[in-house]
Amino acid sequence: MDGSLNKIGPKTNPRISDVARVAGVSTATVSRVLSNPSMVSAKTRDHVLAAVTETGYRINLAARNLRRRQSGGIVVLVPHLSNPFFSQILSGIARVASEAGLNVLVADTREPEGADRQIADYLFNNRADGLIVLDGNLPESMFQPPHNDRDMPPVIFACEWVEGHDEPAVTIDNRHGAALAVEHLIALGHRRIGHIMGPRDNILTRQRADGVRDALSAAGLEADQRWFLDGDFTLASGIAAAPHWLALDERPTAVFCSSDAMACGFMSELNRHGVQVPGDVSVVGFDDIEIAAHFIPALTTIRQPRGAIGEVAAGMLLDLMRGPDKDGKPAEGGSRTLPIELIVRNSTAAPNPSRT
Repeated sequence: MDGSLNKIGPKTNPRISDVARVAGVSTATVSRVLSNPSMVSAKTRDHVLAAVTETGYRINLAARNLRRRQSGGIVVLVPHLSNPFFSQILSGIARVASEAGLNVLVADTREPEGADRQIADYLFNNRADGLIVLDGNLPESMFQPPHNDRDMPPVIFACEWVEGHDEPAVTIDNRHGAALAVEHLIALGHRRIGHIMGPRDNILTRQRADGVRDALSAAGLEADQRWFLDGDFTLASGIAAAPHWLALDERPTAVFCSSDAMACGFMSELNRHGVQVPGDVSVVGFDDIEIAAHFIPALTTIRQPRGAIGEVAAGMLLDLMRGPDKDGKPAEGGSRTLPIELIVRNSTAAPNPSRT
């Protein structure tokens, strides 16, 4: 730094040329640092960023995006915005996007009115610089441009993914998570274990059901299909599953629910019928949403690192949006699998001897 800042008048907004003069580099180098930092050496980048701070220069995002024909924002496609599971994921995405000077637009993919047209607009009409997709039930055809001359912005899947697509994804090991939940119940002494599933056409449903079968099989226990009840990840479907459990001639002494929302609905309806959790039946959920720790009883569950999923997905998307680095090397495009954890709370206990 050479003190050139003193030449900038006190009432003059700093310009990119001022940053270049203070940093001792060209305006083109400053522009590269601000728009595509991976193409500049770390030493030069540090000099320029220090000069930005010293001068008080502020990037005109609207002008920059107009020049680059970019929207200055990313779109997140979410199924069922009312589902509390997505809150921390969206917060994680927003944190990373905000630091990069990008806006985040959230679209509900399950809104029936014109949803397909709206999503296609984001994908192919320059309304988004990148997309993070949290819905694995979107048709593969939705990702095909209507005209060959239209490019699709970079896409990252998170939590769910569309089978047959090779876009990178940020996920957890759903099969292993479900197995952990059932292994916990088996370790407590349960031998009749039921499962409330997610939507039948959902990839997470299949993987978690497979994890249940894995754990039961490893323990020499039968996966009785009468004890596999339908659900759709929602509170309402957990409530709806309770009467089916109550109607069974031989009831499971423990139930693994494929989401916390279903587990809470299931326990609530059982309580209305005088069934005690965990005295009469143990219940495990999946996700560790905010209410899980505060429900009565507090819910044993599989914790997904939801905030980290959002942050990692947004970081991967930014890498793809920046393109190749200064050596021409493309951004890393591999998928990521984040760790999960069994959280034991009060909704699980050894089976009641009178129920076994």
